[in-house]
Amino acid sequence: MEEEINYSTVVFKNGHPPPKEKKEELVIYSEVKPKVPATSAPIQADGEAAAHSRHFCLLAVCLGILCVLLLGFISAVIYLSGVMNEQKANLSNLSAENQQLIMQRSILENKTEEMRRDRDNLNMTLGVIRKFKTFPLEEYCPEKKCQPCKTGWILFQKKCYLFYNEPDPWKTWGASQTYCKNNDSDLVVIDSLQEQEFISKHIKCYYDREHGYWIGLRKNNDNWLWVDGRSDTLKYWVKENLGDRGPCALMIPERNVTANWDPASCVMRNKFICEMDMLIWSNQS
Repeated sequence: MEEEINYSTVVFKNGHPPPKEKKEELVIYSEVKPKVPATSAPIQADGEAAAHSRHFCLLAVCLGILCVLLLGFISAVIYLSGVMNEQKANLSNLSAENQQLIMQRSILENKTEEMRRDRDNLNMTLGVIRKFKTFPLEEYCPEKKCQPCKTGWILFQKKCYLFYNEPDPWKTWGASQTYCKNNDSDLVVIDSLQEQEFISKHIKCYYDREHGYWIGLRKNNDNWLWVDGRSDTLKYWVKENLGDRGPCALMIPERNVTANWDPASCVMRNKFICEMDMLIWSNQS
């Protein structure tokens, strides 16, 4: 805001008469400024300067602190980033080592299990060999190559089967069991429907509809017992009477798989089926 200026007129008089050509009095204008207290402006200026100075110092201090904090934050971020990267690398290495250890453990467990099975299979093979008074090496190992069953026998589910199909004269139930015994086996014991189906597929009709194949099942009092002493639970008996009834079980060919056993006379002469454990056990058997 501009200061207000007042003008005043000052007339100077002297003893000399004015010049003739100038009749008017000489007027001199002077600028007069109003009085202002001497201390007002300087004090106000000094106060503003001091306030500005304090504000500037405070701002400079704040900026310095912010710079220090920012540098510290950046340093901390860089450090933590390096630590995290290092930890990730260590974790990745540990994971890889752990995975390798797991694989090695799995391999060792598989090898251990395989060795255990091989041991058990060898023990079972030795158990079969011990049943022989004289081991028939040529029948099991023709041309020096051993096989699970003797020549002429059929393998099914870890058992070897001989289907006696020689021409007449055939054999009674007792003679059939003796023949099987002489070959280190027994008349067949049927444990499941799968075994029943397998045997039924390998027997053929011969002579007449009453003839069949002896199996290792015989009646003892009122119970039907297998040659290994177990009671029969399958009961695959024919639904009709085919001939003289007796206490020995005969399997009739080409009948319903679950209804082809005939309770026949034990002195009747028929073909028969022998069964024994296989010799060579393997992990695939």
